[in-house]
Amino acid sequence: IPSGVTVEVADDVVRVKGPKGTLEERLHPNVTVTVENSEVRVTVADPDLKNDRALWGLFGSLIRSMVIGVTQGFGKKLEIHGVGYKMALQGQVLRLDVGFSHPVMFPIPQDVTVTVDKNTIMVQGNSKQRVGEVAAQIRHVKKPEPYKGKGIRYTDEVVRRKAGKTAAKTAS
Repeated sequence: IPSGVTVEVADDVVRVKGPKGTLEERLHPNVTVTVENSEVRVTVADPDLKNDRALWGLFGSLIRSMVIGVTQGFGKKLEIHGVGYKMALQGQVLRLDVGFSHPVMFPIPQDVTVTVDKNTIMVQGNSKQRVGEVAAQIRHVKKPEPYKGKGIRYTDEVVRRKAGKTAAKTAS
């Protein structure tokens, strides 16, 4: 556990507090978590069972992500591609003009911050799950299409392009 971060376990709930906020996760009945000497130890009821071993790794990873979230935070970057496609931030609402007959108004949740710059959208927050979920919902408004590549995509996403229709050759 880094300095400035506290991890508490009470009533089958793990709470992680840090400079960027507080996160909590409910534990599975087969998982126990203990905090000793600035270390978090995750154990399971029966390490020989496949499902318990899966829970062991899952909760270890979840707690690790919670500690990173309250210290550094997480972020996802989206790009918008298309002629005439634009976006603007209006208070707690993201306005997306992405080729529909009307602008799409996307309300931004309280636990996530969104910043807009030219053709990029940056979604940031302390919960990895919430940041990914909000970024996926924004992308879902207009997914990139395979013919021209227009739409909203992650910056590291590769859109496989398809060839369009070719004109039929006339027989002479």
